[in-house]
Amino acid sequence: MKNLGAYIKRGRFYEAVVEDGSDIIFIVDFNGTILYHNASVHHTLGYRARSLVGKNFFDYIQPEKLESFRKQFKQSQKKAYNQKVEFQFLCKDKSYRFLEFNSINLKHKEKLDGLILDCRDITQRKSDAEELVRLQKAKEQFLANISHEIRTPINGIAGMASLLSNDQNKEERETYLNAIRHSAENLKVIINDILDLAAIESGKLRFEKIGFNLADLLPSLISTFKYQAEEKKIGLDYTLDEKANRILVGDPVRLNQVLINLISNAVKFTHTGSILVNANVQKEQKGKCWIEISVTDTGVGIPEEKLKTIFESFSQADASVTRRYGGTGLGLTIARQLAELQGGNISVKSKEHVGSVFSITIPYTIGTAKKIGHLPVTERNHKRKDPSGKSLRVLLVEDNDINRLYAQSILRGWQCETDVAENGLVAIERLKATHYDVVLMDVQMPVMDGYEATRVIRMMAPPVCNIPIIALTANATKADIDRCLEAGMDHYLAKPFTPEDLFDKLFEELKLSAQGPTQSVPSSITPLYDLEYLRNVSGNNTEFIREMVQTFIDTIPLSINRLNDAIAISDWNEVSRIIHQIKPSLTLVGIHILKDTAVILEEEFRKARDQKKDKETLRTTLNSLREFINSLNNAVAELKQHALS
Repeated sequence: MKNLGAYIKRGRFYEAVVEDGSDIIFIVDFNGTILYHNASVHHTLGYRARSLVGKNFFDYIQPEKLESFRKQFKQSQKKAYNQKVEFQFLCKDKSYRFLEFNSINLKHKEKLDGLILDCRDITQRKSDAEELVRLQKAKEQFLANISHEIRTPINGIAGMASLLSNDQNKEERETYLNAIRHSAENLKVIINDILDLAAIESGKLRFEKIGFNLADLLPSLISTFKYQAEEKKIGLDYTLDEKANRILVGDPVRLNQVLINLISNAVKFTHTGSILVNANVQKEQKGKCWIEISVTDTGVGIPEEKLKTIFESFSQADASVTRRYGGTGLGLTIARQLAELQGGNISVKSKEHVGSVFSITIPYTIGTAKKIGHLPVTERNHKRKDPSGKSLRVLLVEDNDINRLYAQSILRGWQCETDVAENGLVAIERLKATHYDVVLMDVQMPVMDGYEATRVIRMMAPPVCNIPIIALTANATKADIDRCLEAGMDHYLAKPFTPEDLFDKLFEELKLSAQGPTQSVPSSITPLYDLEYLRNVSGNNTEFIREMVQTFIDTIPLSINRLNDAIAISDWNEVSRIIHQIKPSLTLVGIHILKDTAVILEEEFRKARDQKKDKETLRTTLNSLREFINSLNNAVAELKQHALS
């Protein structure tokens, strides 16, 4: 304690805190004259020791902010203490730094007309805050763009669909359908951009290592945009240096994606002149060659001040660009990140009203003909597929009416025999009764979702457990795809999909063909109930059947209420007993889908193993039972009408 007192008395405290401290200390009189400053002024502002003594503090304040600063300085003279007064101070190198002072008024204790200003450098903090504001504005602009871009094609689809419901001639109908297709493609591009960016930023994007040749890739790529270029009366061509005409090992799909973006932009922003795509070898070293591909156009060009931010997320050269030409402002960001993740780079040279040159350089391993892989498909206007000899028995598991109709229509065109199921539980019952060559499984459905249904199918007896299952999912991130595969699905198809996408998946990737039993498969959904048992025992007595069904309709709701009461008090034996009572009724009216579930639930509740899971399954089953009752009401009405006739 004595040593510490001596330390303070000798002035060492003053030296450590004031002279050698990181804060800048000024003592100024009420007129602003600098009477003292510590050594930190040199470290932060560049002025030598005591070089500012006798100068006026106000002469170093940024002129535009001087008046505001004087007001705050005067307020500090009226207070014992003042805090967090921000200002910009002129440095020795003529730049300004952001400082913030806390003041001690010497008038209050020492009766001296002066202030001690304890200043901190807040330049970095201000810079971070400005960057945060800039990013926030950029994201707000991005969200506004996305909102606008998504609404535009949706409005187009809705409007054209409405017009299609009216009478029109063949030419008008074709025009409306083309507009719907165009809007749907735009919407797909926007969604894919967002998903790609999310995958890149989460670090979950993976690159292939397969062989490809630019001599195959570039002609296909150019042909994709040939029609658009001809429509705008601009030239579009490519050149391939002989050294670049070789087998390369890498990810041609991602290269294709980058080039599609660059060429698409060139076509979009070029109104006269031409576009040239040129590929050459920049350098070659130790089994690798650096391929440089440039896209040169004679388009509108980019202002010089915008070139630095053109590859940034949520950025385009101008917000008006989005309004005029569309797009998310993510294409070039994705292109840059795809290039950099493969060890390459992307650059741009541009002059307004003259044109632009975008260049991408990526290193690839030099391969051999044995390494050649599947080339990316860039053009989706396939010729009509010939499905002869490829008729399949397909189980389509989908709860959305429009999606069901769309997929059924495509499959019908290929002579596929298709059954549908609106949830996983119905799908399982279908698989018990009928052979199928493939299951198209939606992921998100009521009653039982696609994940759970797939897990159940994989536990069933052969050959059902081995049936190929393709996930139909609108959730196309890598995490979602991994979850599908972990559940036991073989492949996935991202919504929205084209007929070509589905054809490629079924007949080219999976190479499926009809192999199973030849019994006919219903082309439409079979009834959820089966009154065949009642017809047999009654000699097809319509009145008897109607009375039995009506009794079921009247009594089952009472059983459902009793079940809910038993669940509420956790009386699992009573739950098991009531389910046991309901089972024969399910057999009577032929609700076979729920009968097997009831058998399992009766046993599970009797043993009281996993009440939480069993309760959820039971609630789902009861909801389904209510839906069946509605269907049976229709059956009663039909039986009554039959009796009257």
